[in-house]
Amino acid sequence: MEQLKTYSPLIARLFIGGFFLLAGVGKLGDIAGTAGYIESVGLPGALAWPATIFEIAVGLSLILGFMVRPVALAGAAFCLFTAVVFHNNLADQIQMIMFLKNFSIAGAFLMFFAHGAGKLALDKA
Repeated sequence: MEQLKTYSPLIARLFIGGFFLLAGVGKLGDIAGTAGYIESVGLPGALAWPATIFEIAVGLSLILGFMVRPVALAGAAFCLFTAVVFHNNLADQIQMIMFLKNFSIAGAFLMFFAHGAGKLALDKA
């Protein structure tokens, strides 16, 4: 049971951090497409770069276990914002799944905020 307590925060950080890192790197491959998607909901396309950089930074922070608590709060807010703004057509099953996925990840971020990065991290809190 102790090994599970030691390794599960690392595994959770790798899962969620990897997800954010891949999403951010993927946006680099089509920043214009990302900008177009952002504009489709009435926001300025110029937010594509900050969103991309944010996702990459969050991913790296979680993977390394560095500054996890503040990054977790920012990540939770990001997930809730993107759920409400980009995935609010709950009549569309895919959008509902994306909405719920974002809320679920926000919940995981709140657990990171509450409990820290775990033992196997740069942060030792």
